[in-house]
Amino acid sequence: VMDRLLRLRSNRQSQHLIKMFEEDEDLLEDVIIENNQAIQMVEMYTVILSRMTDAFASIISNNLNMVMKFLATMTIILSVPTMLASFWGMNVPVPFETNPNGFIFVLAIVGVVAGLSTFVLWKKRMF
Repeated sequence: VMDRLLRLRSNRQSQHLIKMFEEDEDLLEDVIIENNQAIQMVEMYTVILSRMTDAFASIISNNLNMVMKFLATMTIILSVPTMLASFWGMNVPVPFETNPNGFIFVLAIVGVVAGLSTFVLWKKRMF
């Protein structure tokens, strides 16, 4: 709008429509320059803000990945003993069912398997 106003003023045919003094034209040119600089600064800060938002999203995504990795590891560690205990809880013949210390043996096996799976996942840096 300001550029059009300045061009309209510089046109000989329409010069009589808009009456401006020399100071007004200088002031209008200064306003146009300042306006263009402000537009460039806004565009630059828009790019900076967009990049900062992308970096923040990457950090959040990385944190989410770490949490999901930990939860998956804990699920694996907890599901193995549950699976072994459920096998021995069935109403079919299983090892150690006639042994009076069978429950302790099953608990020991479950503990060893859970410890082994924890150790393997620890070595693979899943924690």
